[in-house]
Amino acid sequence: MSTGNMNLTLQIWRQKNSKSAGKLVDYKLSEISPDMSFLEMFDVLNEQLITKGEEPVVFDHDCREGICGMCSMFINGQPHGPKDLVTTCQLHMRSFKDGDTIVVEPWRAKAFPVIKDLAVDRSAFDRIIASGGFVSVNTGNAQDANNLPIPKAKADAAFEAAACIGCGACVATCKNASAMLFVSAKVSQLALLPQGQPERYRRVQSMVAQMDEEGFGNCTNTGACEAECPKGISLENIARMNRDYLSAKFISEEEV
Repeated sequence: MSTGNMNLTLQIWRQKNSKSAGKLVDYKLSEISPDMSFLEMFDVLNEQLITKGEEPVVFDHDCREGICGMCSMFINGQPHGPKDLVTTCQLHMRSFKDGDTIVVEPWRAKAFPVIKDLAVDRSAFDRIIASGGFVSVNTGNAQDANNLPIPKAKADAAFEAAACIGCGACVATCKNASAMLFVSAKVSQLALLPQGQPERYRRVQSMVAQMDEEGFGNCTNTGACEAECPKGISLENIARMNRDYLSAKFISEEEV
């Protein structure tokens, strides 16, 4: 870990669009403060490229607070970089050393086509959510919270599943580009709560079917997704989703 400013070599994936071939391009940066975030370092690089009349590197970002999941970068072979339980925007340059070479690539998955450079199209996640990641309720005044008692253990588990920010790190790190951790978190979030029970089995069938249609791979239980998830989403959610999916096969269409 460096205490002073750093000189770095960046190898960044540059790709015009999903149809064109991409390649790694080297960039040199000097006097980078260890207190900068990784995205701030990219801002410095892009300012230099613009000053030279070159095209800046395209990358996704929004909140820069580890909430939105937009900052999807594959850094030295790891989603969001070398630190556990942080997103790229929360990663600071003090995690690297002076003279390091840092390789930055986009998420690699058939279902996440490259838009340009490091930005990928993750609208597949939106379509999975639209297929069943919601509850249908009557409009009007909300029920009093005391009318819907929820055991604390289930409330905590639902809250932990809801922490998923949909960044896609699980897909990027999985050798099969599986979206099982993401989908199971969204399924579990609702399956654990009373509001989600009426559509519980229809939901899991619809969301799994949409996941398969989008071209995500199958889960082989290697656990890489949980290890690289910036929010620590548990594999237990995949087990819960599999149980619900199996249960749905034994329930009549009318009940579903």
